[in-house]
Amino acid sequence: MATGLVLAIAASGAHAWGLDDVAGLAKTRAQTPFQSTSQPVPAELAALDYDGYRDIRFNTDKALWRSEQLPYEVNLFHVGPHGDSVRISEITADGVKAISYNPADFNFGKNRLHPQAWGDLGFAGFRAHAALNSPNYKDELIAFLGASYFRALGIGQRYGLSARGLVVDPAGAAREEFPRFTDFWFEKPAANAGQLTVYALLDSHRMTGAYRFDIRPGEQTTVEVHARIFMRAGAEPVATLGLAPLTSMFFFGENQPLSRKLPGDFRPEVHDSDGLMIATGEGEWLWRPLQNPAAPLVTSFAMKSLKGFGLMQRDRDFKSYEDTEARYELRPGAWVTPLGDWGAGRVELLQFNTPDETHDNTVAYWVPEKLPQAGESMDLAYQIVWQGKNQQLPPNGWVTQSRRGTGYSKLGPETLSQQVQFVIDFAGPALDALPEGAPVQAIASTDPNGRVLESLAYRNPATGAWRMTLRVQRLNPAKPVELRAFLQLNNGPTTQTLSETWTNLITP
Repeated sequence: MATGLVLAIAASGAHAWGLDDVAGLAKTRAQTPFQSTSQPVPAELAALDYDGYRDIRFNTDKALWRSEQLPYEVNLFHVGPHGDSVRISEITADGVKAISYNPADFNFGKNRLHPQAWGDLGFAGFRAHAALNSPNYKDELIAFLGASYFRALGIGQRYGLSARGLVVDPAGAAREEFPRFTDFWFEKPAANAGQLTVYALLDSHRMTGAYRFDIRPGEQTTVEVHARIFMRAGAEPVATLGLAPLTSMFFFGENQPLSRKLPGDFRPEVHDSDGLMIATGEGEWLWRPLQNPAAPLVTSFAMKSLKGFGLMQRDRDFKSYEDTEARYELRPGAWVTPLGDWGAGRVELLQFNTPDETHDNTVAYWVPEKLPQAGESMDLAYQIVWQGKNQQLPPNGWVTQSRRGTGYSKLGPETLSQQVQFVIDFAGPALDALPEGAPVQAIASTDPNGRVLESLAYRNPATGAWRMTLRVQRLNPAKPVELRAFLQLNNGPTTQTLSETWTNLITP
């Protein structure tokens, strides 16, 4: 069994455990057909409902490294009714030590169970804690739970969107494949450690992977990821390999009000992220407001090289959400920066319908132009920064809100139904520096299925900020329209781009 191989190598203690060791295990697995490492759970555990499982909690006084008062602690998640356990080990100066399941480490609440007879179940995942918001208390910093999902927090943030190890064929194929982390190793931190290092082994039907996560807490917690992916020999080709994926939720917002969904909610907006931001290697910045579409929607942005992308929560104003429990204004955005040149490819955005706020319905990831083939491998390095109020922004100007409605027309109702109006507000240093009367122009374009009827740029007399209004006609209402717009300063023969490019898809 693969897990046994992990422990056998780790127990040798011949050298410090590192990414190359995990990669050796991943490469070995990739040379054989996939075999699930999940084990059936005991019947009484499998019979638990949602509330029963939630009543099983880790005893925090058993947290790894708590008794040594190290700067990080690790709590473990109990295996759930559906299994998918992971194996966890600790890397110390004396070698690698497996952490075995012990029912005494958990409080089973009101459940009447017999865990002493279960054997070593492994764990569902873990969460690490650090003195993030106060020197006297260790807050939750990062959690790995389920498939290859993980999510982190910076100072003053609340959990929102998640990252994943890989995305495989999320759209267009017969079914999505979900790689999962099967083994973790914690590097025991020093007494003054500024980061926590975790290694992980990923496994799936068509690939394996070795990962190193360097987690640095702060106002903007940073997770640096180094990975080596091995395509399984003899496996079927992968149509879409999504790297550095982010997963989030958009239910409704200013650009898509609730009146189109379920009237009666007191909250103006509900979302973990409100837009996709991209910085291309060619120097263009893009902003795509998120949607909750009626049907699955896949769009992509091709480029020769990538500087960064992220699912962002730009709107940080409580009044935009009015939710004292969820606190959506405190949920982080996640900005991904490649470490090294990823070459040509595309950022892909997958959105699908969600009936409520409990389901993630947005995925963004990078797809390289050249995919590794069966039996090949690829190295990957990037940084994810979990950002709150101080976020990555374009250097000149950016969108602060975009609203959609129906444009006014003196023509008949048929033509009116084919028109869409957008109102987009901008901010930024390039706009703040403009003198009164500056010749600012709204530059807008559509694909062949659309026509820009009106594009205006002007200062909002109520706020002093710059606003753009667009009126667009759909030529064929049964087909989508891709729309792009930005602000430009026209000074005689010279022009200056003042803002990022706002992009939107008008769905059929």
